[in-house]
Amino acid sequence: MAAAKLLFLAALFLSLSYLTGAAGNAAASNSFIKSSCKSTTFPDVCVASLSGYAQAIKNNQLQLVKTALSVSLNKAGSTKGFVSKMLKFKGLKPREYAAIKDCVEETSDSIDRLSRSVNELKSLDHSHGKADFQWHMSNVETWVSAAITDENTCTDGFAGRALNGKIKASIRSHIANLAQ
Repeated sequence: MAAAKLLFLAALFLSLSYLTGAAGNAAASNSFIKSSCKSTTFPDVCVASLSGYAQAIKNNQLQLVKTALSVSLNKAGSTKGFVSKMLKFKGLKPREYAAIKDCVEETSDSIDRLSRSVNELKSLDHSHGKADFQWHMSNVETWVSAAITDENTCTDGFAGRALNGKIKASIRSHIANLAQ
């Protein structure tokens, strides 16, 4: 959920001042990232996730948003891989297997939606005017929101005491990390 808030806030920053920013030194870039991350739910995670890309982000809000989405997309891919491996465990209860399988599907849907968002942001480079920009940003917001819903649906599949255990805790931990 925090990843989504980061993305929504970054999108909001972007929509308020679309072409702000230019090249700056590493200190200024890191300062820009820290400043942008302050308004997120998990500012330390935001900074840690994006600071390695400071040279690419510079002080450019559009690049910040693109990078945040790309980092989230990569993390979603890793999370899907982890959850998929859980299907191979021996001795899974039928309900556990079904919940894990559903989670893999939800994570795949998140990957698709985040991929669409990344591609939509690429369209911004060729957009013409405020209306075109707002249309692209609306698409990004819709797909990111849907990706968050997918993550929540994944963890909802493990609700109840019947699924308590290491698998549930491990998957929830990975999904929470992805959301942050």
